[in-house]
Amino acid sequence: MPEFLSFMEPLRHLTAANGVYVTLFRLGIAAICGGVIGLERGRKRRPAGFRTHMLVCIGAALAMLISQYLTMMAQTDWQWIYTKLNITPTDAARLGAQVINGIGFLGAGTIIVTGQQEVKGLTTAAGLWASACMGLCIGAGFVEGAIIGCALISVTIIVLTRVERIVMNRSRNLNLNIEFLHIDDLGKIISAIKEQDIRIFDVEIHKNKSSTGGFPSAVFSIRLPKKMHHAKVLTLIADVENVRSVEEL
Repeated sequence: MPEFLSFMEPLRHLTAANGVYVTLFRLGIAAICGGVIGLERGRKRRPAGFRTHMLVCIGAALAMLISQYLTMMAQTDWQWIYTKLNITPTDAARLGAQVINGIGFLGAGTIIVTGQQEVKGLTTAAGLWASACMGLCIGAGFVEGAIIGCALISVTIIVLTRVERIVMNRSRNLNLNIEFLHIDDLGKIISAIKEQDIRIFDVEIHKNKSSTGGFPSAVFSIRLPKKMHHAKVLTLIADVENVRSVEEL
């Protein structure tokens, strides 16, 4: 182990032993690490939050503990059964591998496509998958790796989200969802955009299909000229006659 990680050496000795206390320790670490990742998701009202991430991490740790337990028993108390039946003990990582595959259905449930064709939930799904991998690390006794992974995942979700927002706000390419009163108003909107030397790459029109009301909308893919801010574009379009709302996707 590198010298700067020497403070984690006691964790290796603690998790190398067997017994109920080690099991409690590993599952406790899994609950904490999963909860840390889930807190940020829950704070943003995402589909999978604090409890979901915690459960995923604990479940993955349990799966790896079961694999280790079966392997240990196959080499000790159950060895005579394997010998008598001429069966080779299974790989300890096999059950954990099914966790990696199986977590996909839970992650897929958090991904949605909105009415404006905007995909949401990818970060939450990736967080669930990472939490499962973190739980496998803890269950296998590689607690220091899980703690480092938890720190990096937290930095990615919390800190780099702000960096991504800054980069996106400075991007010249953006998508706008514009809602207006009548489909005939689309020409006014396009003219107002082109007057500002803004390039339009694509326009996807969504006509109102509701019998109870509602208004047509369109998703614009545009490219701004240099030094034009997003707020200026939103204000410009919002001032066009009959435009009800403008949303950056």
